[in-house]
Amino acid sequence: MRSQKVALWVLPALVFASCGTTLAAMPTTTTRAAPSTSTSSTTTPTTIALVDQGLLSQTGEKPTDSGPVFDADVKLLWNAILSGDPQVAHPFFFPLAAYIQIKAISDPVHDYDTRLIYRYDMDLLSYHQQLLQLGGTPHLTGLSIPESSAEWISPGVEYNKGSYWRVYGSRLYYSVGGATHFFPINSLISWRGQWYVVHVGPPTS
Repeated sequence: MRSQKVALWVLPALVFASCGTTLAAMPTTTTRAAPSTSTSSTTTPTTIALVDQGLLSQTGEKPTDSGPVFDADVKLLWNAILSGDPQVAHPFFFPLAAYIQIKAISDPVHDYDTRLIYRYDMDLLSYHQQLLQLGGTPHLTGLSIPESSAEWISPGVEYNKGSYWRVYGSRLYYSVGGATHFFPINSLISWRGQWYVVHVGPPTS
């Protein structure tokens, strides 16, 4: 059985804003696209092809807790908590178009908007308040995912018509003043070989 891993990176110092009520976040990149290239000797502007991964078909590829996309998503999650702006981390939340594909309920869009993404935002705001109460200068360590406990979920389970990998019990580790802390990330599920958060706190019906 493979042991849990924690993705590590070196981060610039994160400091409190002068007012003492918000935390400064790192610069982020929110797209998941690669720039196009040209063989012409003429210099042309770089273009970005943005693709909504949720519109594409699911694959059976099992995600890992490493790689540039995963690392960028974890930084978005951390920056959303630091800044108190949950929308920063929306790219790391399970895509709406994918949710429509897998969910066997009458109105998946309404469920997504009024329950899933709403709860995600509220949980991240709660974590932001916990950081403020700790004081000091928080530093991100990484997101630990118990990959050995990930399960392949088949259609018919959890009101679904599609399949995905699911893992419970992840933790977002950080430190303040040399002491280690973590925020629970209750549930992540896969889409096309990448992890996405679907529940930060315990699921609600």
